Amino acid sequence: MSTARVRRPNTARLGRLSNGMLMTPEEFDAATDFDELYCYELIHGVLIVSPPPGESERDPNDELGNLLRVYKSSHQAGSALDKTLSEQYVHLSDSRRRADRVIWAGLGRIPDPKTDVPAIVVEFVTNRQRDRVRDYEEKRRQYLAIGVQEYWIIDRFQRIMTVFRNRPGEPAEQIIKENEICRTTLLTGFELPLARLLKVADDWAGPVRAGKNSGSTRGSAPQ
Repeated sequence: MSTARVRRPNTARLGRLSNGMLMTPEEFDAATDFDELYCYELIHGVLIVSPPPGESERDPNDELGNLLRVYKSSHQAGSALDKTLSEQYVHLSDSRRRADRVIWAGLGRIPDPKTDVPAIVVEFVTNRQRDRVRDYEEKRRQYLAIGVQEYWIIDRFQRIMTVFRNRPGEPAEQIIKENEICRTTLLTGFELPLARLLKVADDWAGPVRAGKNSGSTRGSAPQ
């Protein structure tokens, strides 16, 4: 029996059963009819359909967004932050990655999400091994290759945050521990206390279970 992937009919509604369908980036960008109970990515021309992120990922992501907006509105250097969006597509040549959060900085204007590469991309790690490999390895390569300057991975299971930098003269990789503060030269004066985000995640998953497993509903898909 053939296992060849099927190309999406132009009129088909996207949903759970669309997982594995072949699409071009142009077809993906033009799609408007889809089941909103799921999240969609295009990975190397293949549509990946997953459940949405769980509460222990969404809530700390919202908290990070709040910290960024407070920085923008109240810090004397806050204008360095142009915009930040959650669950935002990052455009790659043959793919559309759905990042947990993107941050544009240093443009001095409202960014164009389709053409302006984010300065920072943030991902919150899930407890699925395939997803962890994807976040730490494949996404890192893809994001840095298109010019993302910093890639932040927030891992509530290991209780660390990993920062990959894409700029000369700075460490290529930095580990932020639970009781430490993340700072970046891209956002002068911004401080991110990692413990604050982990506490918000623990409110949902529990501090004990957060080190072992999670109630995340995000699905895993072949990459």
